[in-house]
Amino acid sequence: MEDYFQVGIVTSTHGLKGEVKVFPTTDDPKRFKRLKEVILDIRGQRLKLEIESVRFFKRMVILKFQGLDDINDVEKFRQGSLMVARKDAVRLGRDEYFVADLMGLKVVDEQDRELGTLREVLETGANDVYVIDMNDGRELLLPAIKQCILQVNVEEGWIRVHVLEGLLDEEPSGEKG
Repeated sequence: MEDYFQVGIVTSTHGLKGEVKVFPTTDDPKRFKRLKEVILDIRGQRLKLEIESVRFFKRMVILKFQGLDDINDVEKFRQGSLMVARKDAVRLGRDEYFVADLMGLKVVDEQDRELGTLREVLETGANDVYVIDMNDGRELLLPAIKQCILQVNVEEGWIRVHVLEGLLDEEPSGEKG
C-alpha cells in the first residue's frame, strides 16, 4: 500500500512573494484549507513544507509555504508533486478506497477464478471504470458499480467481481459482408 498520496502538482509561481499555483489532483481541493503540511516530491527528492496560507483562484490552489518568501525560493518547485502522508489523507467512507491501493490487485469472479489484474481506474461522469488486464490478453472495462464490484480486500490483494452479460463477449473475427 502507498504511504503517500498526491494531492496536487505545482504548475508555476504566483507573484513575487513565494506563492505557487497548484493544480489539485484530489477529489476535494478545499481539503488544502485543512492541511498543515505537504511533502514536495521533485525529481525524486522529497521536502516537507509547512503551509502558511491557502487561496483559490479559478480551478487552481494558491499556496504559500512557511519561510519561503521570495519567487526565487519556490521557482524550482515547478512540476513537483505535492503529497500527503496516509495519516493525513481524507477519511474514506464505507466501500471507498484510494485508487493507489487498488492498482495491481488481482481480479477474481464469483467462483474465485482469477480473471486478471486491475491496471487503471478511469474517472467518468457517472461512475469510475476499472481497466482490467485479463489473463488471456484481452482488456476488460468494468463499471465500478455495486452490481459489478462485489467485494474488495486490499489487505489480501484481490477484488471479487461480477461481469455483466455482454462485457466479455468475443469480438467478431471478420467484417460483416
